[in-house]
Amino acid sequence: MGGKRIGELMTGAAAAGADRWLAGAAWVDGRYCPIEEAKISVLDLGVTRSDCTYDVAHVWRGRFYRLDDHLDRFSASMARLRLDPGHDRAKIEAIVHGCVRHAGLREAYVSMTCTRGRTAAGSRDLRTARNTFYCYAIPFVWISTPDQQAGGASLWVSTVTRIPPQSVDPAVKNYHWLDLDMALLDAYDHDAQLVVLRDLTGAITEGPGFNVFAFVNGRWLTPAAGTLGGITRLSVIELAAEAGQPVEQGLLTADDLRRADEVLVTSTAGGIIPVTVIDGRPVGTGMPGRLTAQLRDRYWARHQDPQYSTPVRYNEQD
Repeated sequence: MGGKRIGELMTGAAAAGADRWLAGAAWVDGRYCPIEEAKISVLDLGVTRSDCTYDVAHVWRGRFYRLDDHLDRFSASMARLRLDPGHDRAKIEAIVHGCVRHAGLREAYVSMTCTRGRTAAGSRDLRTARNTFYCYAIPFVWISTPDQQAGGASLWVSTVTRIPPQSVDPAVKNYHWLDLDMALLDAYDHDAQLVVLRDLTGAITEGPGFNVFAFVNGRWLTPAAGTLGGITRLSVIELAAEAGQPVEQGLLTADDLRRADEVLVTSTAGGIIPVTVIDGRPVGTGMPGRLTAQLRDRYWARHQDPQYSTPVRYNEQD
């Protein structure tokens, strides 16, 4: 076989090897691998019981946004559930950088998870479980794409009741999503993209992976209880204060949403998303509002601010 042909085969093999990482990269069982090769046991209690916690950060234009805040929340959630990832904070931070680096992503959705793991053979005693820790980075995920956000999202107020915080603490990010998923399927049946759930009193809580804000009577209202304290939610509270837009954390009702001048939802997967239709009826003018647009612009500008963002360590060696 000629040298040229060998060179072509080697180049093709290298390209094929690189292609394995295009869908994303994971860190499982102490090593990095292409996302499609990442596996955990079917006996892991994270699978069989949803006994785990996780957190999701994102990378935009090569920089993590508020990574320290995500690591703080992840650490607090693990402590609350008595989970041990087997690595200190610095190592976890290095691993999430490594996942982005291996995938070669400039915009990424980056997840870190710690599960209860597997109990000893033949045992149901949780104290015998060895916890499982894994991370992955995949191309950026949007709840609502920029094109969809230009016209605003549609939202449905569900009749499904959110799991009460007395049962599952929403401050601990978790995979107890059956109430959220069933509500979302119902929203799809009503031609809505998003859904928000209420608690046992009828107050608005949150949606699948997002917090909600409504501008009513000259200030933003957002639920103070029964919801995850989202990092993007925190950003909106800070940015609104900087812009002179009052924010009240307290009770938000379905009537507040329906009569609001503007409504937005916040998520790592998409940032600040305007809502222009609720239960089939327009919000305000039926177009994304001026205040929401101001907050969105300020939010994305923060992604290049060293106070809130961290460059990905693309040049480090494993």
